[in-house]
Amino acid sequence: MGSTLLPKPDANDFVARSAIAHSLISAALVVVELAIAMVLGIGLAVLGADGGAWILGGIAAGAIVFRLHYTHSSSPVAPNRTARRMGQLLIGLTVGFSIQHSDLAALSSQIPLFAALILLSLGIGGGIGLLYARLEPTDALTAILATVPGNIGVMASIAADYGKNAPLVSLVQLMRFTVVTFLIPLMVSGLTHFSQPHDLQSTLHQLTPQWAAVEPMDFVRLGLLFGMTTAAIYVGGKLRVPVAAFLCPILVGIVFNGLLAGVPLAGMANIATADFSLPPLFNLVGQILLGITIGEYWGMNPNLSRATVARATVPVMMTFVAGLLSAAIARLVTSWDWLTCLLVTAPGGSPEMIWIALSLNHDVEIVTAGHLLRLVAINALLPAMIVIGQYFEQRGFNGSLPAEAMLGETATPNMSPSQVPSNTP
Repeated sequence: MGSTLLPKPDANDFVARSAIAHSLISAALVVVELAIAMVLGIGLAVLGADGGAWILGGIAAGAIVFRLHYTHSSSPVAPNRTARRMGQLLIGLTVGFSIQHSDLAALSSQIPLFAALILLSLGIGGGIGLLYARLEPTDALTAILATVPGNIGVMASIAADYGKNAPLVSLVQLMRFTVVTFLIPLMVSGLTHFSQPHDLQSTLHQLTPQWAAVEPMDFVRLGLLFGMTTAAIYVGGKLRVPVAAFLCPILVGIVFNGLLAGVPLAGMANIATADFSLPPLFNLVGQILLGITIGEYWGMNPNLSRATVARATVPVMMTFVAGLLSAAIARLVTSWDWLTCLLVTAPGGSPEMIWIALSLNHDVEIVTAGHLLRLVAINALLPAMIVIGQYFEQRGFNGSLPAEAMLGETATPNMSPSQVPSNTP
């Protein structure tokens, strides 16, 4: 009687099944985070934290869910980058729809002012980096990449490419991003008295779509809008546009808004004349998704040593204070009010500062122009930052420690360059 040979397991099939399982788990976690963030956001909004209720709810939900996931799972998944990209897409479209073409044209004369403020911010960030290189101690290039307000993923990846301390860069950049995202909404609420307590019914009413005003053609417009946005993001990614998931939707929103303002669209007259706007729920979900990504990376808990975290707070707070100083300078040399100056000069993140201006309906065009130019300038000046860092290393700013030195004795650096949020401005 012949024996039956069982087929050998296919390694590629196993990898594919594992990838699908991780994708499903990651998607399920985002759904749970969204549900928790909605509850927390509603609670914060009822208490009066309108300016930051939804992103703060997202941060808390992401941290809670991922901490539990990493504690109880034997094979934890990485943070969901798609969630942040979708958040950037939704916020970008909302910003694009809010920008008026006439206001953009008027801002062209202020480009030199924006450039001066950006160079001031980058110069201060570089100076703080050199001070931090002595404090940590670490090498000059690592310190500059850690302290100049920029894209977390890009900065950490460059540090890894040059053999520098990528986990330290990730830590300082993420702390800077979290502090700014957390404190600026609170400061804005104090400056504007924008946030007032609400009753639960009025808060829920703001989230409910006005179905009576929805027309069948609105779904066609949404489909066309998201089709254009997806194509723009794809092209932007191929052209290496910085933060394409955020910048391209802004441009699509502006163009689409222009079409609705009266530019004829062949065969689709209804779109050219419609009074169309994005549902408020889109902006809300976008804010939550941005917050969830921040919370997820904190929930991963890289077990950093207390001394390293304590030293990292120094450049973070110095960068925050430098942003306030830049705002004060902008207030002296421009006609902008203090709130506009604060939002324009805040050291990231760009989507978060822009949606605060959007939620207040306060100089959205100015704040958007300032942050978009900052993103472009930082990416364009990265080679110069690397040269400057290497120059100061040769001049003696080189007290680098191995990456493991910043971690606990039994810890491993969970935030590798491949894991940090690659499109966080």
